[in-house]
Amino acid sequence: MSIHNPMAFTFGILGNIISFMVFLAPVPTFIRIVKKKSTEDFQSLPYLVALFSSMLWLYYALLQKDTILLVTINAFGCVIETAYISIYIVYATREIRVSTTKLLISVNVGLLSLILLLTHFLVDGPVRVQVLGWVCVVVSVCVFAAPLNILKQVVRTKSVEFMPFTLSFFLTLSAVMWFAYGLFLKDLCVALPNVLGFILGLLQMLLYGIYRNAQKVNEKSKPSADSLRSIVILSALGGSEIYPVDAEPDVKGGVEEHGQTEESKEDEKNMEASHDKLQSNECAV
Repeated sequence: MSIHNPMAFTFGILGNIISFMVFLAPVPTFIRIVKKKSTEDFQSLPYLVALFSSMLWLYYALLQKDTILLVTINAFGCVIETAYISIYIVYATREIRVSTTKLLISVNVGLLSLILLLTHFLVDGPVRVQVLGWVCVVVSVCVFAAPLNILKQVVRTKSVEFMPFTLSFFLTLSAVMWFAYGLFLKDLCVALPNVLGFILGLLQMLLYGIYRNAQKVNEKSKPSADSLRSIVILSALGGSEIYPVDAEPDVKGGVEEHGQTEESKEDEKNMEASHDKLQSNECAV
């Protein structure tokens, strides 16, 4: 019982605080989407998976006694992820809106309903809790393949510009808090996924330390903007949080763009020399 276990309660509170901040990490992305009235190249899958995971863990927590701290964070996760998905659907193109809605119905409604019905009618009592707990573990472990993508990207490009250290640090810290929470509650289903989360978090920070002073990626090894916005970083709390990394232009890219701007200015000067009356009304940014 977390309320009657001071250590579990303490780590649960800390886990809630950290996970709350991590859940809010995509807010700048969605502010950008609203301002531009476009989802650009951002994908909806991370938010759909995060909602699915939060809903599963919420149901798991509700089946047990005195797991209010697990309920609160996953309930908040369900609300915030639903808000993200709603905004995404509103500003997505018709084709993307249709595909996102289909995925939402098939996974977050269909698959989730199937899991709930099977666990409700085929098993009962403590067995139901155990079965659902291990389903949650399997889901968490499966989506842990996502950070491996960003680790591969860092090693290949020898650049950490696509892996924010702060986010990696807080995700690792979150894994520690929820592992301790599950450990003191003697809940293996909560503790186990966070072991993997902690290991991957440490690996991310280790790679950051190795490659943080490396030169920026060159144009050949630099991933496309689409792939950058598809990169997801996972946090193992009671549930899982998955967020795309908004790709910022790298320094070298900025230099190249600046070079292109200078060339454009030279062209404009030549045009002005040939046509005295011609004036450029636009300038490259």
